[in-house]
Amino acid sequence: MSPNQNENPNQQMQSMALDSETSQPTIPTDIVVRILLRLPVESLLRCKSVCKSWHSLISNPRFIKSHLAMSTTNTDYAHHTLIYTTEYFPSVRGRPIIKLKTCNLRDVLYDSNNNSINNALEVDYPSKHESNSVSIVGSCNGLVCIAVEEYVMSKALFIWNPSTRKSYRLPPSGCKPIGWYVVCGFGYDESTDEYKVVALSPNLIDGEALVRIYSLKDGNWKEIVVAYSHGFPSPEFGKLCINGVLRWPASTGHGSASCSMTITSFDLVNETCGEVLQPVYDAGRKDLRLGSLKEWLCVLCSYCGIRADVWVMKDYGVKDSWTKLVSIPYLNVPWRDHPSTPLCVSDDGERLLQIRRDRLIVYDSKNNSDTEIQKLDICIGACTFVESLVSPMPAASLGDI
Repeated sequence: MSPNQNENPNQQMQSMALDSETSQPTIPTDIVVRILLRLPVESLLRCKSVCKSWHSLISNPRFIKSHLAMSTTNTDYAHHTLIYTTEYFPSVRGRPIIKLKTCNLRDVLYDSNNNSINNALEVDYPSKHESNSVSIVGSCNGLVCIAVEEYVMSKALFIWNPSTRKSYRLPPSGCKPIGWYVVCGFGYDESTDEYKVVALSPNLIDGEALVRIYSLKDGNWKEIVVAYSHGFPSPEFGKLCINGVLRWPASTGHGSASCSMTITSFDLVNETCGEVLQPVYDAGRKDLRLGSLKEWLCVLCSYCGIRADVWVMKDYGVKDSWTKLVSIPYLNVPWRDHPSTPLCVSDDGERLLQIRRDRLIVYDSKNNSDTEIQKLDICIGACTFVESLVSPMPAASLGDI
């Protein structure tokens, strides 16, 4: 059913909440809508079976967007989930198997007894097999893009909604490296309301990059060549998409004493590569890690043995908007001086979730203390996602579901 564009979205949802086969509802329809918008996805999936009107309401794109917006802005992270990769032994083909686990993000930030991590659930992700490893490409609006190694040196890409347990396998990109490797990213282009997967292969000798872009809206890959001279992007990270721009940490002067980190970007709207200007750091030896906190681009600058500064770019693209969020002092425990990747910050700004080496750490700025919360597994990589009803299927195939 196509919604009437002239109708108010709330009126549309309220009208759909009424079942033509029933009499007047005992609860006002606007109250029904408000209640449903606050429910977790698992409950909404059950509610779709209550009656035709609820099924129609919960399946409506406007309701899905409203529910996503409300869940995203929930300040206590009740609808947010931490998803992370772990190593399992013994190894297969000479390498450990990497699998996925999830747990509630609020519990991770505030559970001092570590029960959330200790009770984390292993996820039944697409194409899961005891000999298949998996890596996280990125997450956006409740969708997670993963790469599953089904055969040696052969990975399949999936767009997957862990909350609804629906997934879509992307056709092969056919992207052959013109340089050393291919890095991937996943994000949302709000201007066209479409999700995109990007496979980028840089060639610094020619100052260009081959880019293949998959659009979930039309279900096709396309190939372009763009100007590129921003260093070697890290194939281990492609998780950052803010305001329709993908970002990777990259290195220049690779293998030389002048090696330094840059932040390379790919704009999903303009389909161009660029470089993000960084804050002015203090002098001295340092290590940089890229992350995202809320809607901000984030850099953690570690001065070995001294402290780590957490910077956020509050107005993307404006260098002067870089703000130092917190300085984490060096604590005299060897592993705590290791550079870390920021994952999440609490709404009050007091708790910061990070990956350090193979551990998950919560730093409490109020008490100037950090707590190791990852005890049972070796954490390889992680990201957060918000529960949503967003479909991972190409728009052209939704009519068949």
